[in-house]
Amino acid sequence: MDESGRVRPDPAEYDPYYARYIERVEQEDVLEALEEQLLEMLGLLGSVDPAIGEYRYAPGKWTLKQVLCHVLDSERIFGVRALCIARGDTQPLPGFDENAYAEEAGAERRSISGLAREFDQVRRSNITLFRTLDAQAWQRTGDANGAAVSVRAIAWILAGHAAHHVRVLRERYLEAL
Repeated sequence: MDESGRVRPDPAEYDPYYARYIERVEQEDVLEALEEQLLEMLGLLGSVDPAIGEYRYAPGKWTLKQVLCHVLDSERIFGVRALCIARGDTQPLPGFDENAYAEEAGAERRSISGLAREFDQVRRSNITLFRTLDAQAWQRTGDANGAAVSVRAIAWILAGHAAHHVRVLRERYLEAL
């Protein structure tokens, strides 16, 4: 892997909305962050009582399992965006309605352990993709959800998004019980 992908992206490489995620990444190496999060998430989910999968911390909020499905959907979507842009695809990539996806994910039929295994597979796949990229691919930019974004920024957004949701799971779901 080219070392330039490990460097925090310049704000010009992503929509300002995503700064809140990139700022959550404490590590200076995005692959290190993605790998550490994988272990953190698996450890966290391994300790969760399956009985709280349907818990909502407030009316109208997602269940714990819906949050996990959202993290998985985001992992996949950001992974596809990174792949398309890295390969030079110039077509605008669509956004997604996270609430509509959450309603259709079938979280109520899924187990926390199954979602953990799925996260393991999807995250490892994304890490493998990022490890294969050369300098040009990391720097390539494309249009995702109507905004310019670099492949490098996508990797950092992915790490920050997961960090955000790990915090939400800990503070609003697990500590609340």
